[in-house]
Amino acid sequence: LVTALTFAMRAKIEEIFGPVEEGGIFGLSKEAIGWAFSPAFWGFTIAMVLGGFVIDIVKTKTLVWTAFILQLIGAIVFILAKNKEVLFIANVFIGLGNGTVEAAFNPLVATIYPKDKTRMLNRFHVWFPGGIVIGSLLAYFMMDNMDISWQIYAALLFIPLAIYGVIFLGQKIPETERVTSGVSYKGMMMAVGAPFTIIISMTLMILLATKVINFPEGWMYLALIGLVSLISILEALLVHKEKAIFPIMFSLMLLTSSTELVTNQWVNALLGGAVESAILLLALISTIMALGRFFAGQLIHRINPVGVLLMSSIFAAFGIYVLSFVSSSGMTVVGAVLFAIGITYFWPTMLGFCSEYIPRTGALGLSLLGGAGFVSASMFMPVMGKILEENDTSVALQSMGILPILMIIGFSVLFVLYRKKKPEVL
Repeated sequence: LVTALTFAMRAKIEEIFGPVEEGGIFGLSKEAIGWAFSPAFWGFTIAMVLGGFVIDIVKTKTLVWTAFILQLIGAIVFILAKNKEVLFIANVFIGLGNGTVEAAFNPLVATIYPKDKTRMLNRFHVWFPGGIVIGSLLAYFMMDNMDISWQIYAALLFIPLAIYGVIFLGQKIPETERVTSGVSYKGMMMAVGAPFTIIISMTLMILLATKVINFPEGWMYLALIGLVSLISILEALLVHKEKAIFPIMFSLMLLTSSTELVTNQWVNALLGGAVESAILLLALISTIMALGRFFAGQLIHRINPVGVLLMSSIFAAFGIYVLSFVSSSGMTVVGAVLFAIGITYFWPTMLGFCSEYIPRTGALGLSLLGGAGFVSASMFMPVMGKILEENDTSVALQSMGILPILMIIGFSVLFVLYRKKKPEVL
C-alpha cells in the first residue's frame, strides 16, 4: 500500500513541480521531472536484485525492516522537496524501500501458497492498484477540491507505514521455497540462465535512466532491449547449457512493465487535456486493475498464465491505440478501460509464471523479473518526458503503443510452446 501511494502521489505531484505556464509551482521541465522520478524505478531495481541475492542469507525479516526504514526516510525527504535534486534524493530512498518490500514479500507469498502461486501473487498485488485508487481519490478531494497543500497529502504515507511496522513486530517468517526444497544457491543462479548478461544490462539501463549515458534517439532504447534479449538467450543456451525461458521472460518484462508504469506515471500529461480530471481517470484504471487481480484465479486456470499475458497485450495495444486517436472525454474513458484491462495481469502473472514454471530460480528469479520491470520504466520515464515536450500526446501514445505490439509477438510464440505444459513442482 505504501508503494502504491507513492505512485499515485507522483502522478499528481508531477503537475505541482511542472512548468509554471502549465500551472506548476517549481517550474521543472517534463524531462527534469522524469529524471527526478526515475530513482523510484531504478532504486526499486537495485533493492530487488540485491534482495534476491541475499534474502536467504540475511532472512526475510531483515529485508522487511530495511524496507520500513528506507520508506520512512524517503517520505520525510519527499515532503521537504522543493527542487529536482531533493526530489531525486527522496525517490532514491522511496525506490530502494519499495524494491525491498517486493524482494521480501514475493518469495514469501510463493512459499506460503506453493500450489496456488499465480492466483495468490495476483491477490497480493491487488493492493498496488488498490493503493493507487486510494491515493488518487485522496488527491482529488484534498488537493483539487479542498485546496490542501501537497505536503499534507504526501504525509499520508506515514499512516500505512506505521500500520505495517506494528503488524510485523514479533512475527515469525518461514524460509523461502527454494531453501525448503533443497535447491542449491548455484542451482538457483544457473536456472536464471543468463545471470551475467542480465546484471550487466540492468546496470546499463540504470546509467541511461540517470543520464550518465544518453542515447540521442528513442529507437535506440528499443534496440538495446532487443540486443539484451539476444545476448541473454545465447548465454543461457551456449554458456550455461540451460533453457532460455527465463531470459525470454526477462526481456518481455522490460516491455510489460514500461507499458503499465510509464503510461500511468505520465497520465496527467498524456490524458489531462481530454478529461476534466486525469487523476480520477487513474483511479478508474486502478480500480479495474484491483478487481481484475482479485478475481484472477478463474481466468488463469481456464486460459493458463501465458494465455492471460497474450490477451493482456492485445487489450493494452488496442487501448493505447484508441487513446492516441480520440479527443472526446467519453472515448478517452473507453480507451482507458481497454488499457486498464490490458495491464491488469502483467506484473503478478509474469511473477507467477516464473514461480510456477521456473521454480528453481527461487527468490532471485522473482527479484530479477521485478527489477527488470522497474529499471526499464526508469529508463523510459525521461524518454517519455522528452517526447511529450517535443510532440503532442498522440505521438507519445503511439510511441508507447509499439511495446504491446512486440509483446503480442513474444507471448504468441510462448503460448504455442506452453499452452499444454504443467507447472514444475520442486
